[in-house]
Amino acid sequence: MKDFRLYAITGEEFHSGRSMVDVMEKAILGGVDIIQLRDKKSSKLDVLKKAQKLRKLTEKHQVTFIVNDHIDVALAVGADGIHVGQDDLPLDEVRKIVGPDMIIGISTHHIDEAKAAEQGGADYIGVGPIFPTNSKEDVVDPVTTTYIQQIEEEITIPYVAIGGIKRHNLKQVMEAGARRVCMITEIVQAEDVQARCEEIIQIMDEQKEALS
Repeated sequence: MKDFRLYAITGEEFHSGRSMVDVMEKAILGGVDIIQLRDKKSSKLDVLKKAQKLRKLTEKHQVTFIVNDHIDVALAVGADGIHVGQDDLPLDEVRKIVGPDMIIGISTHHIDEAKAAEQGGADYIGVGPIFPTNSKEDVVDPVTTTYIQQIEEEITIPYVAIGGIKRHNLKQVMEAGARRVCMITEIVQAEDVQARCEEIIQIMDEQKEALS
């Protein structure tokens, strides 16, 4: 998979009155290089319609498109990848369904889960939640930046830090070793989404240089 820095997940409940496609396009223009559709409440048909729109958008801008949970939808729209959780189908079963080329990402909350994901053939892992977050129901307790440090020491596949990451704590996340971050509300709630993403990228660039 193509490397990435800033990963955005849809969160329509956080930008009432603005279309998902418009918000995500502004995010892409601001520097986001992976978009994930996450919708755990809509009907399958509605999820499919949203995925079709985002697939068109991401193809236009040549950014990676991931679908959360809905393997059938990901296949139907030709998404670049699928993201699953610890309670979803096992990685080997997901790989059988999607084939050898589709990206598979999986959320992890403990080093043992990360090791299993790496050994099971995941293309990348989500590492978190780093901080408390309100953007997901039934979320596990924060794993803190200590988990990032463990990942840095023991895992070789790409990972993205996620969960409660904001501009004010981004440096802390990067100091722990993360070079890829995922944000939801910090991006989609912004009045100017493009400017917000540009600001996040600037912070990342400055911090990377400071740490080098």
